[in-house]
Amino acid sequence: MEEYPIYLMSIRPQYARAIFAGRKKFELRKLAGARVVEEGAVIVVYSSGKVKSIVGEFRAGRIIVGTPERVWASVRRPGTGIGDDAWPYVRGAKRAMAIEVVDPVLYPSPVALEEIRRLIPGWMPPFSYRRINKGDRIYELVIRRLRASLYGEA
Repeated sequence: MEEYPIYLMSIRPQYARAIFAGRKKFELRKLAGARVVEEGAVIVVYSSGKVKSIVGEFRAGRIIVGTPERVWASVRRPGTGIGDDAWPYVRGAKRAMAIEVVDPVLYPSPVALEEIRRLIPGWMPPFSYRRINKGDRIYELVIRRLRASLYGEA
């Protein structure tokens, strides 16, 4: 099986629910020197807000990068799950990115922030997103187990 990069991404609960319900087809991000997510990457979702848990993952499909206006024009159409409430988030950024949501799947047992901090004291979820490597404590102690529950990975 081909190895793809893994990213941990913080997403507000209402948008995470929409992704896993199949209603939200793109995730928008501001790019301020941040790494552009690669097509095919695995996006592990940390649902922020009151949920505060790693809840599931999806595969990154098409990646659209450009000015906020260009990205917005590409994704703001019926059926994408992108509402007008998303425009203020990207407006004014130098660059923005839209990540197509492919094959979203919830983990059988989400892992709450408190549990993560018992394993990794002081751990903080990313403000937006960050790449996770095999060998990173969050991968080895949490994400590997979650992915194994889905795919039988070791």
